[in-house]
Amino acid sequence: MPQQLPIARLFYLLLFTGLSLSCKDDSVPESKSNEFESWSSYLGDSGRSHYSTLSQITKENLSDLKVAWTYEAQDWGQMQMNPIVIDSMVYGVTAALRIVALHAGTGKKIWQFGDSVKVWHSTSRGVSYWEKLNDKRILCTRGSDLYALDALTGEPIPSFGNNGKIDMRKGLPQSEQGKFLISNTPGTIFKDIIVMPLRVSEGAGAALGDIMAFNVVTGELEWSFKTIPEEGQEGSDTWEATSVRESEIVGAANNWAGMAVDEELEIIYVPTGSAAPDFYGGVRKGSNLFANSLVALNANTGEKIWHFQFTHHDIWDRDPPAPPNLLTVERNGKKIDAVAQVTKQGLVFVFDRKTGEPLFDIQEREVPPSKLTGEAAWPTQPFPAKPKPFARQSTELTENDISPFAENREEILNTFKKADKRLYSPPSLEPVLLLPGYDGAAEWGGAGSDPINGILYVNSNEMPWLLQMGEAENEASGLPKGQAIYQQNCATCHQPDRSGSAASGFPSLIDLQLRKEKNEVSSIITQGKGMMTGFPQIKGDEMDALLRFLFDQEIQHTVEEKVTTKDSLAVPYKHLGYTKFLDSKGLPAISPPWGTLHAIDLNNGDYLWSVPFGNTLELGDKGIGTGTESYGGPIITENGLLFIAGTRDGFFRVFDRHNGELLWEYELPAPSFATPAMYKYNGKQYIVLACGGEKLGTKKGNKIIAFALENKD
Repeated sequence: MPQQLPIARLFYLLLFTGLSLSCKDDSVPESKSNEFESWSSYLGDSGRSHYSTLSQITKENLSDLKVAWTYEAQDWGQMQMNPIVIDSMVYGVTAALRIVALHAGTGKKIWQFGDSVKVWHSTSRGVSYWEKLNDKRILCTRGSDLYALDALTGEPIPSFGNNGKIDMRKGLPQSEQGKFLISNTPGTIFKDIIVMPLRVSEGAGAALGDIMAFNVVTGELEWSFKTIPEEGQEGSDTWEATSVRESEIVGAANNWAGMAVDEELEIIYVPTGSAAPDFYGGVRKGSNLFANSLVALNANTGEKIWHFQFTHHDIWDRDPPAPPNLLTVERNGKKIDAVAQVTKQGLVFVFDRKTGEPLFDIQEREVPPSKLTGEAAWPTQPFPAKPKPFARQSTELTENDISPFAENREEILNTFKKADKRLYSPPSLEPVLLLPGYDGAAEWGGAGSDPINGILYVNSNEMPWLLQMGEAENEASGLPKGQAIYQQNCATCHQPDRSGSAASGFPSLIDLQLRKEKNEVSSIITQGKGMMTGFPQIKGDEMDALLRFLFDQEIQHTVEEKVTTKDSLAVPYKHLGYTKFLDSKGLPAISPPWGTLHAIDLNNGDYLWSVPFGNTLELGDKGIGTGTESYGGPIITENGLLFIAGTRDGFFRVFDRHNGELLWEYELPAPSFATPAMYKYNGKQYIVLACGGEKLGTKKGNKIIAFALENKD
């Protein structure tokens, strides 16, 4: 029998939300006629289109677009979430992973899930929604736990897993279940299952990145796909070690960026991450399937239908950064259902959704070999014939491309001359100029699309980084225990002297005791924060020793605590850190634009337009049109508009999507490094977005803001 709606819940629903009581079964796909009018799933729809047919806001009335309501969260900092909207409720996630349900017309908080005191040090890109009859659920994560909440009250649903939650690690082998695993990106709903993106460590000893589908009603594991195959399975011959799944060192190939699903074909499209460890692949020789691939799976069973690998034997962390886009293109008068994947390299790959056949030729080109002992870089990498890259490539740069604003030009030029600028230059003891950089040209905000007419819209970063390796042999030997643990796990990002790199997003840990309590630091180490993965393997005496070192107390302890043996998970080379190629003022060392926005016609692979995206406020008038780094994607409307925030300068902008003309802009209280959502409530069209700031050295914020046309009655 269907679940009956309790009287108290019915009263709550009528009094506070005005939600419809329809008995719609969401296991059946919506009709195409209203598919793009709502925003009930991550990035708008199951095809991740970022697309809306709502048309109340037009090019002619943009001057009347005003703040309609503002919600102030109790915690401050980066919010990456793309809200979803169900009837009269806006669902979002705050900086401390508190789930909030807000009234769509007023922004008033209806409920909040999450302890009012405990802070979770991570980021989330949103939640998922499922309903059947009167059963309406929000699916969200904290740490390794997946929760099912009553969508109307925020209360955990007791029948799901263990009193409303499951540990997502339960689908992995027993040996993996103590490793770091979280989910930053909302799961993909198909019928009665949710397929979860997973974020794991990127170093030696990372968890396996299996794709796992859980039952939305019970929490039970329905199916899994092994992205690192077992011995004898398809793809196992692309790993030198036949039992690589049992390796203490090798792991990952996880989906972290999210996925798309074609509900009619019943196919889910999963972009997978790189194998771990990231930058040294001598312990995982081979092309490494199914890492760095787009894998099309039967959404009912998890069986592979087709795949394509974007980077063979990835040693650059060049995994796909965003979900693919499902759209329709036309070839020779014939409509083709396609799937398009943007990449960190600034490339777009387009495939027939059913067969995996590339819609533009893909060439395997020779790339440089590695000079590191034990490494075996793959000899070729794939390049699509069209579209051309939507970001500059390192090989395009000359000495004339040094920034005209740099005051230390000679120093920059010296670094530029020394760096290897060839495409896919392997990590080396000498610097490699990585452009596009580590975070990519495309990043986790993803691309928007006109899914009916085959147009892709993508914002791109043009930030150069330096990649360099160093010898790691016995580097921690003889050091005090806490310092050795720091050098093995933390120094790559926060620097050996703890000075960090604010420009690259890694804070200094010097004088940490003046800013943080030990319990808070311990929580961050275990759970991770922002782009930092967690280290749950550091515990007990090791955690105590690391905290003593970080809080400048280790000198009080005896020499017996010194480390004299090599870590069993160590590899012969270490990554020397995430270093942006900057001038003395902290601006990109190459000439602008430093951020761009593009419209690409995937029917023919040609560009419709490209424009600089964002302004560099430090340069005053000279910074107008220079572009900035951006995180968060666009909304595309059928009636010709493109809405996007995401830039470091903190503006929300509207462009003409047909020609790239800037039509409107608004300075937010803090930058919004997130993708907005668009919805209609009581006949009015709204755009809502999260303004958390903090990333890229910007000020912190705590607001969720909705815009609508001003009433002139």
